[in-house]
Amino acid sequence: MEAPAFQTLIQLPSAIGSSSFMNNEHSKIALAKNLGGSISALTVKEMPRRSFLQVMVFNPIFLYTFPVLGAPMQEKEPEVIRTWKLASGVRIQDIVEGEGPEAHEGNLVEVNYVCRRYNGYFVHSTVDQFSGESTPVILPLDEMQIIKGLKEVLVGMKVGGKRRALIPPSAGYINETLKPIPDEFGPRRSLLSHTNEPLVFEVQLLKVL
Repeated sequence: MEAPAFQTLIQLPSAIGSSSFMNNEHSKIALAKNLGGSISALTVKEMPRRSFLQVMVFNPIFLYTFPVLGAPMQEKEPEVIRTWKLASGVRIQDIVEGEGPEAHEGNLVEVNYVCRRYNGYFVHSTVDQFSGESTPVILPLDEMQIIKGLKEVLVGMKVGGKRRALIPPSAGYINETLKPIPDEFGPRRSLLSHTNEPLVFEVQLLKVL
């Protein structure tokens, strides 16, 4: 039963930290009900906002226990088709099954991706968060050139497919020459500063070249 915890790692707990959420009385009462009555509405109301945030948002044990609090406030979370774990420690979720050609080891592929830290914080993406414009990258499916974990994610995907994966450091950026890596100094520095922790990649296969 690894899927719920995996989803919690991926999801960004942004909604809990918003002031509108914290100042809305109905939200506080609903939150207390979601906790199975273990915290009364009065307790939530009287707890200082700073203390409440420290307990609810920044405590990973709490997010594992109550994964609903780790979920983003969005219209609909994409349905996960299946989840599995590889011998390398990489955990993968199939989100969309593609219908085009399948990627094999040694191929060149064109992809879009979003990279986040394991706690959901953004690191880098080929898709602009504001305009939605994308700058896909071309990657060789060769672990001498790209991070092993991402190669394992892409091999077997079909064009049009979409996967999310939690990649441990041992299958990630074991050296600074491995792709994908941003060309810009700021994003590159940000990415390389998190290479010793698990990273979450959401990747879409656009072409097999």
